[in-house]
Amino acid sequence: MRRARNGAGHAAQNASKVRIIAGRWRGTRLEVPSVEGLRPSPDRVRETLFNWLQGRVAGARCLDLFAGSGALGFEAASRGAAEVVMIERDPRALAALRAAATRLGADRVEILGEDALVWLGRAAYRRFDLVFVDPPFAAGLHQAVLDRLAPWLAPEAWVYVETASDGPVPSLPGREPRRQGNTRDTRSFLFAPQDRSATCDVAVTLAPSPGEQTPPTT
Repeated sequence: MRRARNGAGHAAQNASKVRIIAGRWRGTRLEVPSVEGLRPSPDRVRETLFNWLQGRVAGARCLDLFAGSGALGFEAASRGAAEVVMIERDPRALAALRAAATRLGADRVEILGEDALVWLGRAAYRRFDLVFVDPPFAAGLHQAVLDRLAPWLAPEAWVYVETASDGPVPSLPGREPRRQGNTRDTRSFLFAPQDRSATCDVAVTLAPSPGEQTPPTT
């Protein structure tokens, strides 16, 4: 989920649907609820992310914090994730997520109506291989979330973080940004366990897909 840096007036600009790109539910459209400021990651950004994750999604235990439309979590489930836990506190978004899971028969998807920071502050009762961190930009939650992630991460876990283009660069103890992408409005980071023999790939600039409009910021 991505929310505008200034949420006022953005609810009306939301696309009503977002599509799953590949896998079991390829082409399926997910509802984007009319929640103020909710803007799912564009197709091109999600396609690039899952290209980065090639070979790491199938069989993975995934956590989608601030799930919003569920575009990231359902994409992972569509591509063969062993389990996906989605966290979302907005009632309208939560209802849409549960309706989509029922419609898809997504029996490996667990949807929790929780505040992500509160949930992360509890004793970790499972560990995840892949985590998506895309909180509302204006809330300034990125680093607070990342600082609470360690107990929930499997030893070789990878973590995706999406921020505003002018937001601070996030950090994740014990992990380094292995991939980075940029659009006009966002920056994307994929953190992996530290490997001194590896270097961070050159950042790429992601243009919108053909016919895909990038919402203006204010």
